[in-house]
Amino acid sequence: MNIRTFFTGAVTAASLLASSSYAEELSVATFVPPQHATNTILFDWFGKELDARSGGSLTMKLYPAGQLGAGPVQQYKRAVEGVADITFGLQAYTPALFPKTMLIIPPGKASNSQEGTERLLSVFDEHLADEYGDVKMLGVFTVAGAAWAANKDISTMEGLNGAKMVPYAAMTSPIIEAMGATPVQMPVTEMYTGLSTGTIDAATVGYSNMTPPWNFWDASSHLVENVPVQFAVFFVVMNKERYMELSSEHRAIIDELAGEAFSMKGAEAFTFVEDRAFGMLDGAEQMANVTRIKVSDEERAKMDAAVSTGLDAILADYEGRGIADARAIYNAINAD
Repeated sequence: MNIRTFFTGAVTAASLLASSSYAEELSVATFVPPQHATNTILFDWFGKELDARSGGSLTMKLYPAGQLGAGPVQQYKRAVEGVADITFGLQAYTPALFPKTMLIIPPGKASNSQEGTERLLSVFDEHLADEYGDVKMLGVFTVAGAAWAANKDISTMEGLNGAKMVPYAAMTSPIIEAMGATPVQMPVTEMYTGLSTGTIDAATVGYSNMTPPWNFWDASSHLVENVPVQFAVFFVVMNKERYMELSSEHRAIIDELAGEAFSMKGAEAFTFVEDRAFGMLDGAEQMANVTRIKVSDEERAKMDAAVSTGLDAILADYEGRGIADARAIYNAINAD
C-alpha cells in the first residue's frame, strides 16, 4: 500500500540523531483516562520511540483525561489551534469534517480493528488525505463493534423488529432501520443505565464494553455475536505549525513514525483490549445470567441484505450532499 506520500518525508531519521541540537517536548492531549490502551500501548510506544531515535532531544508529555480540554468533541480543533501539539479523537464527533473517512464505519469486508485499519490506510492517499489538510497527520485506526449487548433476544430479524438499538455511529441509523430496529442515539457512558432500565433494548458494542470498566454484562441478558460489524474510527493529529517549527532532524523522526506504523500500533492497542475482554467472558460469574448466542447463517444473510438496503440510503444521502464519489470510496475500502 502507498501511504508514505502523505505521512512521511524522504529523510531517514536514524542517520540524523547526532545532529539534533536542542530539546523539544510535545504535548499530547487525550480525553481518555491514563489506563486506556491508547495511552499504555500507543502513546507509550510513541514516547519511547521519540526518545530513542532522538537521543533524548525529542520527547512527549501525555495529558490524559481531558487535562488540556474536557471531552472528545473539540479534539481536532485543539490540534488545529495549538491548544495541544498532538491530539487523539474520533472523527464521528465532527462528522462534517471527515465524511469520507467515516465510510469505514458501516459494515463491509473488515471484521476486526486491524483489518479495518489496513483497509482505511489502503485508500488514504487517494481518497481521504484532503480531509486532514489543516494538520500533520500521524495516524488513523479503527475498533470493531462486533456484537450486540441486549436485554432480549435480537439474534433474528423478528427479534430485531421494533427493538430500540444504539448504533456505533449515528450515520449507520439507516442500517438499523433497515433491519427493523429503532436507532437511539446515546453516549456510551449512558448505555449501562439504558440497558438496565429498558430505555434501550440493545447497543452495538465491542467485547470490552461487556467487561470492566463498562460492565455491560451486569445490565444485559443477551450477548449476540456474528452480527454485521460496525466500526469506530480514530485520529491522532499534530498541529501543523508546531511540526514545521521542529528541526529537520526532529521532523524526520515524526515522519518515520507517522502513517502505517503509528496507525497499526493504534489498531494493536484496541485489538489487545478486545482480545483480553473476549477471554474474560468464558467462565466469568458475571456471564451466568447472560445468554451468549450467535446469529445463524440464515438470519445473518437476512441481516446482510438489510445492511445493503441501509447502505444504499447512506450513500444516497452522501451524493445528495455533493459527495459524488462516496460509493466509489466505500467500494475501494471494501475491495476484494
